[in-house]
Amino acid sequence: MIFELHWTRKLLVFYFSIRFLLIPLLYKLKLLEFIPVKGSNMLHNFRHPEILEIARRQGKVTVEGLAQHFDVTLQTIRRDLADLASSGQLERVHGGAVLPSGTTNIGYEDRRSLHSDEKRAIARACAKDIPNGVSLFLNIGTSTEAVAQELIHHKNLMVVSNNINVANILAGNNDCEIIVTGGQLRRADGGLIGNLATETIRQFKFDLAVIGCSAMDREGDILDFDIQEVSVSQAILRQSRKTFLVADRSKLARSAPARIASLSDIDTFYTDKPLPTELTASCDTWRTKIVVAES
Repeated sequence: MIFELHWTRKLLVFYFSIRFLLIPLLYKLKLLEFIPVKGSNMLHNFRHPEILEIARRQGKVTVEGLAQHFDVTLQTIRRDLADLASSGQLERVHGGAVLPSGTTNIGYEDRRSLHSDEKRAIARACAKDIPNGVSLFLNIGTSTEAVAQELIHHKNLMVVSNNINVANILAGNNDCEIIVTGGQLRRADGGLIGNLATETIRQFKFDLAVIGCSAMDREGDILDFDIQEVSVSQAILRQSRKTFLVADRSKLARSAPARIASLSDIDTFYTDKPLPTELTASCDTWRTKIVVAES
């Protein structure tokens, strides 16, 4: 009996060594890439978590990019994306896949690290178009926080914000008067939302508003996840003489359920990549200026 248990343990150790050590190594060396495993997606699954992590960071993955990253064939990546799409973890688009449309945003800390160089470049371009001596509103978001960083040396500003992080950043500018709206604190990102925030905004008429967004569709609709934040953003647009939108390219690869406005309601859109041809044409019709910042 003891002898049988001893060999059973040895066999189990051998089995798991093969499954979790040798097979991934052979797969990495492309020795098992084309060998099917009956009734199992085990080999594909070694790449799936990393594919999802790349999609989460970048908003989109491409077949060619993943094939190069993993050093496998395009067909192999297409099978991976098909598996992830069938399980509801990704949505297929032409040439790759995106995160599925959802009702919740990416976490704040993750958003801060996403496309940080591009956000800084967008913020610099936007800040150059903000003159000294104006009143402006900066709303919730990591992109507007990047703009606040670029306003540290501006003079004679009055900034109203429903973003505690923006207020903390601009506290370092002694030539900037800062007003924070009231409202319900959203602890996840320091945003102030709700009726009190909206009522505060209605007391002002801003020279300029700089807003961000969570997503944008190919028709030019500006989208967000939180309906309370949407109502605040809409109030900002109504109370501003000129409006700037700051958003990197990943927003066009994402979807969100609540509509803020259209690009037709925006004077200037600052981003990091040229827009799709049809959307560019629409912006020309709407007289919405597009500024593509280089990082």
